[in-house]
Amino acid sequence: MSLDTSFDFLLKPIFLHGFSAALHMVLLLFLLVLWVVNVVKEAGEEGSKETLRQRKVSWYKQTLGCCFAVSAFNIVLCLLSYFYQYRNGWSEEKLVTLSDYVLKILAWGAICVYLNCQFSNYGELKRNEGEDALLEEPFLSGDSSVSNGVELSKKRGGDTVTPYSNAGIFSILTFSWMGPTIAAGSKKTLDLEDVPQLDSRDSVVGLFPKFRNMLEAADGEGTGVTTLKLVKALLFSVWKDILWTGLFVFMYTVASYVGPYLIDTFVQYLNGQWVFKNEGYLLVTAFFVAKLVECTSQRWWFFKLQQVGIRLRAVLIAMIYNKGLTLSCQSKQSQTSGEIINYMTVDAERVDDFSWYMHDLWMVPLQVTLALLILYKNLGLAAIAAFVTTILVMLANIPLGKMLEKFQDKLMKSKDERMKATSEILRNMRILKLQGWEMKFLSKIIGLRSVEEGWLKRFVYTNAMTSFLFWISPSFVSVATFGACILLGIPLESGKILSALATFRILQEPIYGLPDTISMIVLTKVSLDRIATFLRLDDLQPDAMEKLPRGSSNTAIEIVDGNFSWDLSSSSPTLKDINLKVFHGMRVAVCGTVGSGKSSLLSCILGEIPKISGTLKFCGDGQEKVRVLEGCSLKKDLEILSFCDQTVIGERGINLSGGQKQRIQIARALYQDADIYLFDDPFSAVDAHTGSHSFKEVLLGILSSKTVIYVTHQVEFLPAADLILVMKNGSITQAGKYNDILNSGADFMELVGAHKKALSALDTVEAGSVSEKRVSEGDGASGSANGEMLKEGNENGKVDDDGPKGQLVQEEEREKGRVGFSVYWKYITTAYGGALIPFILLAQILFQVFQIGSNYWMAWASPVSADVKPPVTNLTLIIVYLALAFASAFSVFARSMLLNTAGYKTATLLFKKMHLCIFRAPMLFFDSTPSGRILNRASTDQSVVDLTMPLLVGAFAFSVIQLLGIIAVMSQQYYISSARELARLVGVCKAPVIQNFSKTILGATTIRSFDQESRFQQKNMELMDAYSRPNFYVAGAMEWLCFRLDMLSSITFAFFLFFLISIPKGIIDPAIAGLAVTYGLNLNMLQAWVVRNICSMENRIISVERILQYSSIPSEPALVIETNRPDQSWPFCGEVHIHDLQVRYASHMPLVLRGLTCTFPGGLKTGIVGRTGSGKTTLKQALFRIVEPAAGQIIIDGVSISSIGLHDLWLRLSIIPQDPTMFEGTVRSNLDPLEEYTDEQIWEVLDKCQLGDEVRKKEGKLESSVSENGENWSMGQRQLVCLGRVLLKKSKILVLDEATASVDTATDNLIQTTLREHFCDRTVITIAHRITSVVDSDMVLLLSQGVIEEYDSPARLLENKSSSFAQLVAEYSMRSK
Repeated sequence: MSLDTSFDFLLKPIFLHGFSAALHMVLLLFLLVLWVVNVVKEAGEEGSKETLRQRKVSWYKQTLGCCFAVSAFNIVLCLLSYFYQYRNGWSEEKLVTLSDYVLKILAWGAICVYLNCQFSNYGELKRNEGEDALLEEPFLSGDSSVSNGVELSKKRGGDTVTPYSNAGIFSILTFSWMGPTIAAGSKKTLDLEDVPQLDSRDSVVGLFPKFRNMLEAADGEGTGVTTLKLVKALLFSVWKDILWTGLFVFMYTVASYVGPYLIDTFVQYLNGQWVFKNEGYLLVTAFFVAKLVECTSQRWWFFKLQQVGIRLRAVLIAMIYNKGLTLSCQSKQSQTSGEIINYMTVDAERVDDFSWYMHDLWMVPLQVTLALLILYKNLGLAAIAAFVTTILVMLANIPLGKMLEKFQDKLMKSKDERMKATSEILRNMRILKLQGWEMKFLSKIIGLRSVEEGWLKRFVYTNAMTSFLFWISPSFVSVATFGACILLGIPLESGKILSALATFRILQEPIYGLPDTISMIVLTKVSLDRIATFLRLDDLQPDAMEKLPRGSSNTAIEIVDGNFSWDLSSSSPTLKDINLKVFHGMRVAVCGTVGSGKSSLLSCILGEIPKISGTLKFCGDGQEKVRVLEGCSLKKDLEILSFCDQTVIGERGINLSGGQKQRIQIARALYQDADIYLFDDPFSAVDAHTGSHSFKEVLLGILSSKTVIYVTHQVEFLPAADLILVMKNGSITQAGKYNDILNSGADFMELVGAHKKALSALDTVEAGSVSEKRVSEGDGASGSANGEMLKEGNENGKVDDDGPKGQLVQEEEREKGRVGFSVYWKYITTAYGGALIPFILLAQILFQVFQIGSNYWMAWASPVSADVKPPVTNLTLIIVYLALAFASAFSVFARSMLLNTAGYKTATLLFKKMHLCIFRAPMLFFDSTPSGRILNRASTDQSVVDLTMPLLVGAFAFSVIQLLGIIAVMSQQYYISSARELARLVGVCKAPVIQNFSKTILGATTIRSFDQESRFQQKNMELMDAYSRPNFYVAGAMEWLCFRLDMLSSITFAFFLFFLISIPKGIIDPAIAGLAVTYGLNLNMLQAWVVRNICSMENRIISVERILQYSSIPSEPALVIETNRPDQSWPFCGEVHIHDLQVRYASHMPLVLRGLTCTFPGGLKTGIVGRTGSGKTTLKQALFRIVEPAAGQIIIDGVSISSIGLHDLWLRLSIIPQDPTMFEGTVRSNLDPLEEYTDEQIWEVLDKCQLGDEVRKKEGKLESSVSENGENWSMGQRQLVCLGRVLLKKSKILVLDEATASVDTATDNLIQTTLREHFCDRTVITIAHRITSVVDSDMVLLLSQGVIEEYDSPARLLENKSSSFAQLVAEYSMRSK
């Protein structure tokens, strides 16, 4: 005998299994000895903390889980091996194998118990130590703010120990760590502070640095982020969890097929054909254990995948946010803020959704393989027919999947367009209402939505077809398989048929799911491509600025032969041949006409404009950052604000005047104590007195030793500069001191000449030359007296209530408690008054009847065994089954089409209703509601109503029809209160993430200038964790409930099986009992489906609730009152009479205007002046009824404006606003959005406002494009476009709201001249800070703290040297000469 053959026994299965059994026996004995030693040791000593620390097992949870999985897997193998052996006979080898499996189960189970016992003490100690540390920390740090554990976790992004992170193995397996949260939610309404903090492994604070490092490592060559590199970084950041879920998926798949495999054996046992006496009990135990493994593994598969999704979404959003902070200007031009927000709200969410499909690619082939093996065991070659029909059904899904993918892509693109337009409209809603254009822009949104609805309709009906295929696929496969059996002569016994039916039902999922999985993979790839493309966009040039060490040079800023361009593809640079040297401590003024490049010069110093050539050297403070300064002193404004420095500022500073915004900015900049300060026209939006005060106190005082570069349109601030730069067409044309350059070039002389021309108006007025059009003294006197009387009232305008409800911006409203039945009722009755609902339910009932009927028919009509005569022929058997299958197919098709029709119609109607309510809401709603809240409803919630709600409502109704479990409903009551509030918190917590990102994109330059990127990144992470927390606990709560329901159904199923094997033979037909077992296999799935659908529906119905919430916003007054429409020629002369006008912005806020009475004469020019916050802008808003009077009235030519429709008022008035607004579109659409004027009229107006030549240079002329917010036009050019709008409209009354604040004096003179020429016979009301803009008015109204201080002609007010207006003019004249 050779050496090879002598060792052959080592490879024989009997030796391998015997050796394995011996090793596991040794392992068991070792664990026993270890346990005895520990017991003896602990009995002799109490054990210190140090001892317990040493007992920590590294990777204990992972080790514990692996041991448990191995033990569970061996249980399944042991049972399968046992049943295989007793069916095929016993042998010595088979007994050894079985013994091996038993010892493996015991050994690995013992390890699980040992590890859990050893670590439970450590976990308890860790919790206690954590609590001790929390108690000690405030005393150590001296910071009382951290004494509260919740506060600490809020600040640190979830370092606090959470129930999940310290849970033991039993608690983790059963989701018992969710118990306290569920219990709390059943007793009270959960708020965010009631939701435990995230584990540090789930917090983006801990995850993001690791992900970023992995992405940087993947991009080691520095070629940029590709989709592959992004996928690698994402997978490696969660690889452990992916492997765990893969193990759970495998265990679930194998365990789920144990039932179908054993059904035939069970039916044969009930028929009296058993191998040994207690075979039935062993079968029941096998069913039960397989069910437990299936349920537990499925629960953890689902939970861990949701956890993975939350983590991936969080790191992607953090990455997108950080990228948004560093984008170059050119990159920003290629991406609108709406598109960037979509990367966060849509694409990152889709990656989260993909986590559900992560394992499907290998799970589906495994499921199909196992199913075919079972079918081959029972039906022989007929399994080939099952395989072929399965492939055919999958192939039928592929074209539908491609169509779905195409329609979804188009749907997302059309949604992007709608959201981009919605975002822009919400930002500019004030100007739309002032112009009376809001309904026109609403029709634009409706038009974009109609395109979206077209794709939505295609999508939902195609989806209905895929749903139809899903429900009929088991019937189709079973008909083909049973037909093949008849053709091949394979006997159809009831046990084999029931096994096949149970297999087909499981096979239904992969058949339907594979195309969906492929579609999701493609969609996720598209999203990852989009994100990777965004991450590859160019950042700001890191080498644009050479930073020198502080103190290394006496030069603060030096530019040599610098050429810079906002658009690198343009042949003409924005700034050309810039040479500039600024020494430390110098004051440098930058001046020039509109569009000359002044602001661009500051941007290039900040490194914001791409550098084409030249050098830029910078020697600044220790932080090596330049501080942007755009405002002035703030103390008096804080006294006016209702809550001083605790006043909540609305979105984009909506509740602050232009001057107040700038004051806050200067205070913010001064706190930085930088070496270099930049001003970008800081005094344009403040009154003359404040401008003078700020210039002296700040530039000449606080910053006297600092390097300051300031852009200004006000020539009076130029003489104080050490160096003046005059700019024209992107170049510095003159440089030097005021007197040196005064006569050295035409450009500076042009600016100074315009200024002197404006000053000459002051001299004329002071000399007593007044307009011939006079106003009676009575008007002026009454205004003044009225003002003095009211000044004695509430001087500072504060309210008594200092609580948060007095703030303008309130916390987002959230419904609490059970979602009302009215929400469900409104949803199901919105479309066709609910007429389709009975037909949908009838179709589902018929489908269920035909489904159960077809299975019952097959069980009844086929023999239990081959020796029993069948009650019907094979032909009759298959024909009846085929008829029932077709009937159920028709029913499910009708149900799918009707359901999707109702859902589509409902989504359409709810969208229109909500948007109409939003557009008709008063301006206060937009002032106090951040746009993120509205966008969240228009995007996320609307998507739920479009795509998810019809399926959920339908699934709920259908699953209840399938299974009405009273116990499930009872347990759901305890759970649902927590789940519902957690779902609401998800909706509430998402809006701040969107809102913060939107604000960051708009203010990225300022954030970078103040070196605050890290603070804003940290804020984004805190908001992301606040959003992830309820998401995580929603997932945990769902699995907590489903696990308990699974256990309940498994135990119920086991009792039912014990009952079947306990009753005497012959009482129950074995075939019908087998059919019951077939349905019982799905009991846990059906029960979980019912409750999951109930819970998902209640969670998602919150989106409907939120949309309905914004569909019932109190509307502003009617646009048109048919019974009281003014005459077509109204206003006739434009006289405005104001009587006892009192205005407040909300009922809980103080009066802003407090009893104004005066008259603006028709056809004359009235100037309104007053320091920032005096009420000038509020008076304008009252005139346009943006805010309604609390008392008093405004009468125009005998008509009270409160008695007519808003559009009748808005379309008869014109306004040039303080913030010049342009919309994305064309030059024509910006001048004439209502399409009322001809090309000739538009060109004529463009020439009048000096824009004609500029537009003619553009390739598209009137159709040339305007980018988002008009960013490809300068501020001054945008203001001239606003002038063009009013010239087209030719209203009798024109309001100028600080309309020339952003333009130079020459352009200001141009606008004033144009207005004098074309509005000489019209009423012009000018709100201005430039005295020269109002000094030639016929009347001047001076407001102070919401009352009239003075009102008379300029000449009369100037005659009284003690008048406030005279002092204002004198100060302006003095500083300007």
